[in-house]
Amino acid sequence: MKDPRVGKINHALHDCYMSAFAMMFFQDPSLLEFQRRLQQRINCSNLKKVFHITSIPKDTQLRDLLDQGPIDPLEKMFSDLFAPLQRGKHLEAYQFLDSMYLMPLDGSQYFSSEKIHCPSCLVKKPEKGAMRYSHHILQAAIVHPDKRQVIPLVPEAIHNTDGMTKQDCEINAGKRLVKKIRKAHPKLKLIVIGDDLYSKQPFLNELKKANMSFILVAKPSDHVLLHEWVTELKEMAETSQHTFVDRKGRVHHYEWVNEIPLNGTKNASQVNYFEYHLFVKGELTYHNSWVTDIPISEHTIADLVKGGRVRWKVENEGFNTLKNQGYHIEHNFGHGKKNLSMVFFLLNVLAFFVHQILELTDLLYQRCRSTFSSRKEFWNQLRCTFRILLFNSFEQMVAYVLNPPEARPP
Repeated sequence: MKDPRVGKINHALHDCYMSAFAMMFFQDPSLLEFQRRLQQRINCSNLKKVFHITSIPKDTQLRDLLDQGPIDPLEKMFSDLFAPLQRGKHLEAYQFLDSMYLMPLDGSQYFSSEKIHCPSCLVKKPEKGAMRYSHHILQAAIVHPDKRQVIPLVPEAIHNTDGMTKQDCEINAGKRLVKKIRKAHPKLKLIVIGDDLYSKQPFLNELKKANMSFILVAKPSDHVLLHEWVTELKEMAETSQHTFVDRKGRVHHYEWVNEIPLNGTKNASQVNYFEYHLFVKGELTYHNSWVTDIPISEHTIADLVKGGRVRWKVENEGFNTLKNQGYHIEHNFGHGKKNLSMVFFLLNVLAFFVHQILELTDLLYQRCRSTFSSRKEFWNQLRCTFRILLFNSFEQMVAYVLNPPEARPP
């Protein structure tokens, strides 16, 4: 990463970014308190051993520097962390149909204020009340219906840029994100999972250019002509159906048809349509419909429905964890005038990514984590241990928490 500073430099760029990452890694909610605690003991602290940090700037200095820092090197870190997982064959457990990977997209807001803002903020003027400024993000991840861990890919900011005459939106960010992920992973076989917002012709064109498959929600209200065709095919008994009852007595009903046009335009894509009904004790508890470019048969329909329903994993296992399980993703660590808000967001998600890697691959970490009932309790213990005892490595600290020595009186 190129250092933008000139003249005398008191703190290395590495130390600035790694101290901010360390705060995210240990899920500390306050930058100021984190800096104060560690500045007092930097010469004999775990930051020197674990993160190779030799000096920490004041919190204001740190924010100013990170605000001017570039975004691209941090975004590249997602593929740098992804590559060893792929080489180590840890991704094989995430393979879905025909060795492909499910990649849901989901947007979320991580900052909102009536007073604090920057040029990148989205702006909303309600009919009543003050102007509202916010930051939104579009996140992609590799998921599997049977895996709790999600593997985040590089996110895309939904933000305003110089020269834009209208505000950015999620669908435009989605088009940019598809190109970005394909450039980072040119050979990865991906199935994009998304809600009804994405099942439109312009976005399908982008997926085709990127050589990505899709399973996208197609609601009757937004795809009137498509559902009229499906209704006619149902009346003529030209759709395929499959129903079964599981061990709990729940009834699963699938219905599908291959090769119908997405809409009534001349260049409409031919898609495969399927829908799913779930009945529990005779009552309909879930219903949805999707379109895909993957051929549908009795052998693939159940898996396609599972694939379509994993979209919630980005929200539940991703954003909800970041918002409610100690990562404080919605906390304003610092907004800045340029890149600071996005830099803190990226460092936070990168910390989450490293935690997911540890959960997937590190046996010592897995054993230690299993002794705690909740994620918050586990990281509270690690954070406390990191503050008061010295270790030569992160592994040594985890081993200490797993098997602490017998307590002796002072």
